Amino acid sequence: MTDVAQILQAEFEKLKGEIAALYAKSASAGTGSWAQSLEVQVTEGSVTLLGSGYLEGRKPGKQPPTKAIEQWLQERGIADLIAEEQSVSGLAYVIARKIAREGWKPDKKGTELAAEVLTPQRIQQVIDRAGDTLISRFTKDIIDFLKQIAAK
Repeated sequence: MTDVAQILQAEFEKLKGEIAALYAKSASAGTGSWAQSLEVQVTEGSVTLLGSGYLEGRKPGKQPPTKAIEQWLQERGIADLIAEEQSVSGLAYVIARKIAREGWKPDKKGTELAAEVLTPQRIQQVIDRAGDTLISRFTKDIIDFLKQIAAK
């Protein structure tokens, strides 16, 4: 891996951490599995930050699994609040049925969370950090080339 790829990977890992932290503070944070799905992929020519698409919402249609909703109710402390009035599995079923009928829209989509972290200033910082290494390498290559020409 080149120096630039290592710099970009480190910068994207920082961005990933900041996006995950922002998600954890948001009302959309449920089980935390979305933040865990964030992944930095590095190739020689690019660096990409990927995450599960479900934070973009869900269209009406198929009913989501009630077990995941039950887990969310438990983690949010809602299960304890309704214990005397309704079963957790019953409430999870009703929520799943409503999601199937109407869909679901998060308070903030994953792309909106990323946009809060990926400001123009932050993007410029990443470019500057990687650019310094590229400029140094390019300058060295030019100097070496000129030295070869001068030696002839």
